[in-house]
Formats: sequence, structure tokens, C-alpha cells
Amino acid sequence: MEEQWQADRARLRKLRQAHPTWSQRKLAQETKRSVTWVKKWRKRLDEADPGDQEVLKSRSRRPKEAGSPIEAPVVERILAIRDNPPINRSPGPLAIKYFLHKQEKEDPLNCYLPTSTSTIWRILDEHQRIYRPKPPEPEPLPLAEPMEIWQIDFKDVTIVRRPQETDTQQHFVETLNIVDTGPSILVDNPARLDFNAETTIRTLTTVLQTVGCPRQITFDRDTRFMASASTGDFPAPFVRFLACLGIKPNICPPQRSDLNCYVERYNKTYKYETIFICRPETYEQVIDMNLDEKYYYNYHRPNQARSCGNQPPRLAFPSLPTLPPVPEMVDPDRWLETVDGELFTRRVNAAGTVQVDKYKYYIGRAYHGRTVVLQVDVANKQFNVELAKKPLKTIPIKGLEHGRMTFDEYLEFICKQAVSVWRLYLRKQRRYLPLAV
Repeated sequence: MEEQWQADRARLRKLRQAHPTWSQRKLAQETKRSVTWVKKWRKRLDEADPGDQEVLKSRSRRPKEAGSPIEAPVVERILAIRDNPPINRSPGPLAIKYFLHKQEKEDPLNCYLPTSTSTIWRILDEHQRIYRPKPPEPEPLPLAEPMEIWQIDFKDVTIVRRPQETDTQQHFVETLNIVDTGPSILVDNPARLDFNAETTIRTLTTVLQTVGCPRQITFDRDTRFMASASTGDFPAPFVRFLACLGIKPNICPPQRSDLNCYVERYNKTYKYETIFICRPETYEQVIDMNLDEKYYYNYHRPNQARSCGNQPPRLAFPSLPTLPPVPEMVDPDRWLETVDGELFTRRVNAAGTVQVDKYKYYIGRAYHGRTVVLQVDVANKQFNVELAKKPLKTIPIKGLEHGRMTFDEYLEFICKQAVSVWRLYLRKQRRYLPLAV
């Protein structure tokens, strides 16, 4: 780079000698440099001898003279102003500079006084007058019992296209990674081309029917888990599905991936030790890769988790407790217990209705534009509507079955709800998509 710069400067000097009347803009066009660069180097070349080759070299930006040292009496006075401020607040570098030069007139030290606030700040920092809070120490999550709490998350694997489709119709192959937080075992890693609200429930159902139901499942706010037809604060079909099976849904707050750390850590391992090594190109290759990965991760790869002690998870935990199976009969309204007493705010539209999940409830046209509060009353299976902190009316909750059904019937029932909610969610997203420019 320095050689190219010297060549450009030599060309500028040659042009100046051949065309002394050329303007700075003309010289910039010929040298393909900026006008500021031409102005700077034209002055420097005009002041030097025409045959001087040293002038073409870059100069060091290091100061030619060292700055004046700050003597001890000045440092003591700066610290005294900080410790015993002449004003009713702790002075900063700018205020200290003002009082420092003011005291110099009244009681001269005959020393060099700093004129830069950064120098004063550095002195305060060196003498521990700047408060620097210690970074918070990480608090590890408490160890759970084996096969009690699962964490799930999606992970992109590769892009493929289905048979008899064009190259423009490509699909992501994703895996639903399920990791147990106790022994850090990879419970399962099923892959699909079409993960959505419905297929996520069906995929997890297959795992639950094979392994059993844990006490709790933790997941982030992915749209496949949390998609809702309304504002998103009402339980989505996936959340209702877990609650009806007696599994506690634990939803991570926004931007808190650390609360889903076990599966997030596995995703990193899966990415660098499996995907980047195998480089699958088809869906079938992903399926085979995941089968090998599950066995290798659980039985051969040493795990540095606190529970494993640098052993593979299944060697550290050769026997695991048997989980309760999927119930034969399901109460499809059991999920209401998870929102008992919760409040949901909605604004009444021009038709006098509010929307909760995919259902609309009539409040009254007279309340158009007003915000009402709906409180869930599980005992009576209704919403208690309040306006301005006063009871307004009660509305029965729609979409309830008021009876038990077999698990297979319930699975089809909740999947239909997931399809309906997912379509409404996608329609709402398209409505707010930015227009192409």
C-alpha cells in the first residue's frame, strides 16, 4: 500500500511540473484521488526540492515532542477537588479543569496544568476515583432430575428442493432438537421440510409417545410455538397442547436465550461438529446424519456438563427413569388453568368487538376506541370484562369442548386449531409486509 501511495505522489509531482496551471480538481481527476489529498500533497511537494525522494514517503503521525508530564502537586490538587468538591455535587473532568485553573490563579503551583479532560479522567481512573461496577457473576441453572425438564429449539440444517420442483422452490431442512437439562441427553432430533404450528405438534407427539411426558418443556418465542391469531399474549395451540397433557410450558422472555442454554449449546455443537463436517445436501442425508449424531452424542462424545463429568451422557447415566406415557383421555379445556385470573387488554373496534385468539367477542358499539380488560374466570369458564376499573359484563369463553376425548381425537382437534391460527397469523404478517420498491 505504501508503494502505491509513493507512486501516486510521484505522479502528482510530475503533473505539477508539466502543468503548473492545472486546478486541484483537474489534478484529482488525473491522479484518481480526492481534492483534499491533492491540496495536502501539492503544498508539501511545492515546499520540497524537486528531486527530493524522501518527501514522497509517508510521515509518522507520532507527536514530534512528548507532552509535558503531570507533576505530583497537580495530581494531588485534582484529587482534592474530586474528594472535597467546592460545589454540591461530585465534579467531573470538565468541572475539575475549571476549578484547577481557577485555583492556579489564587495559589499558583508553577507547574504544567492539563488542558484536556481526557487527561484528568485518566488521573481519576488511575487513583480509583472512577466507579467501575464489577460484572455480574453468572449464576448456573440448578440441576434438574433426569428426564424431568426438556428444552427444545429449531435448527436450520441445509436447503434442498423437493423432487419435480424448480430450483426456485427450495425448502429449509430443519431439526427440532430436544435436550434434557438433567444429564444433557439428546432426547431426539427429528427433521422435517415443513415445520409449522401443526407439524411441530405432530412431531413432538411422536417423541412423547416414544419417550414419555416430562414435567416441563422450555422453548423460546419462535412463531411455530407462539403464533397466535390475536396479539400473541393468549396461549397458542402449542402451549395449550402441552398444558392439556400435564406438561408445564416454560416460555423464555424475549432476548433471553441463556434460559434455553442447554439446547442452544447443543445447537452450536450440532452446527460445527456435525453439519459442517457431513455437509448434507438432501433430506434423506439429513435423516441418516441425525441418527448417527444422536447415537454418537449420547454414547461416545464426552460432555463437559456438570452432571456428566466429562463422560458421554448415557455412560454417566446408564439408567433413566421411566416417564409417564401420553394419557389415553384428555381434557381439551385443561389449559384454562394456566391462565386463571390473568388479564388481557383489548381495544374495541368499530363493530364493537374484540378478538381473543381466533374468536370475536361483542362488547358494544358505544365503546368503540375504548380499551377493556378481560379477566379469565376458569370456575365459570368466562371472561369478566372491565372498563375503567369497573365491571362491564361477563362473556362465555368460546372454543371450549366441555368434555373429555381420546388422545387421538384431541390430537386432530388441536392440530385443526393450529392450522387455523397459523393461517390467520400468516395472513396478518402479509398485511404488514413492506411493499417492493
